[in-house]
Amino acid sequence: MNAGVDGYRIIENAPLRARNTFGVPAVAPLLVEVTRASVLPELFATAMPTGTCPLVLGGGSNLLFAADPEGIVLSLATRDIRLLDDDGETTIVRADAGVVWHDLVLWTLGHGLSGLENLALIPGTVGAAPIQNIGAYGVEVREHVHAVEAYDRSHRGFVRLTGTDCAFAYRDSLFKHDPDHFIVSAVEFRLPHAYTPRLDYTGLADELRAMGIAGAPRASQVAEAVMRIRGRKLPNPDVLGNAGSFFKNPILPAAAAQALLADHPDLPCYPGDAPDTRKLSAAWLIDRSGWKGRREGDAGIAASHALVLVNHGMASGRQLLDIARRVAADVHARFGIALQPEPRIIGATW
Repeated sequence: MNAGVDGYRIIENAPLRARNTFGVPAVAPLLVEVTRASVLPELFATAMPTGTCPLVLGGGSNLLFAADPEGIVLSLATRDIRLLDDDGETTIVRADAGVVWHDLVLWTLGHGLSGLENLALIPGTVGAAPIQNIGAYGVEVREHVHAVEAYDRSHRGFVRLTGTDCAFAYRDSLFKHDPDHFIVSAVEFRLPHAYTPRLDYTGLADELRAMGIAGAPRASQVAEAVMRIRGRKLPNPDVLGNAGSFFKNPILPAAAAQALLADHPDLPCYPGDAPDTRKLSAAWLIDRSGWKGRREGDAGIAASHALVLVNHGMASGRQLLDIARRVAADVHARFGIALQPEPRIIGATW
């Protein structure tokens, strides 16, 4: 084991149960924990076999171990946050990949900055945020990504990618399509001084009223409302293993969505990424297929939210994947819609 004095340490046969929010057992043959991103070029040149494509593990909140990872697992444990620039209208904040996402949200609020409040309490790390283009309550992280710093394995050096370079889409990005090319080391966020609350998401304005807040809320109050809603709807992974929403909301051509709405007028439907597309509620589809709250052994779907695949204690990744596949099969049989998972599945294909 490397003691970490050179910016990283290597752990053999590293248990990963505590490093994934599903809490499923898995073991990495080698876990490389990086405490200083600048060592990545040296690490790949000297400590990684040629052609190695390590699995980059952040908070473990966006993956499912259906089997043990076959190769090296790389964990970035870098956790610095700092202000880079302020032009009088916006502030640029830089956060290392290993920073816990919710900690960053609270840090920005504590410094009087807004923009990330609707994304409060999303599990995971900053490094995973642009990969997944995380989003919640009407906001996606791409709206505030100024640049992404990453180690480019092909060119063996660091690159700085703009938001446009990242090819963001709904729960998607350049990094997700080519996971072995870039290792995200830090993210820069451009946050506005002028605060405009985003309250159009269902239930958010109602929650603020229930909190006794009248008029325009502060960013910290919106964050509190989001945390209250998430606390009621989504199980705490420290108590009940899960990775948040397991399924993406399907995006269909507008005509196909309209045909479904003709038969199911209560199906929630929202604008898609393009003008001629519509986004449908996967939670509604799963609920109507009879899966919400269903449990088989220790694997199941949360009673509080139909999108959440849960581990009640001792389920394996394979058992969870089996449940997820059956949910998707039932939704397809009933509605003709193919659900897709949000998390990355390790050791199996969807």
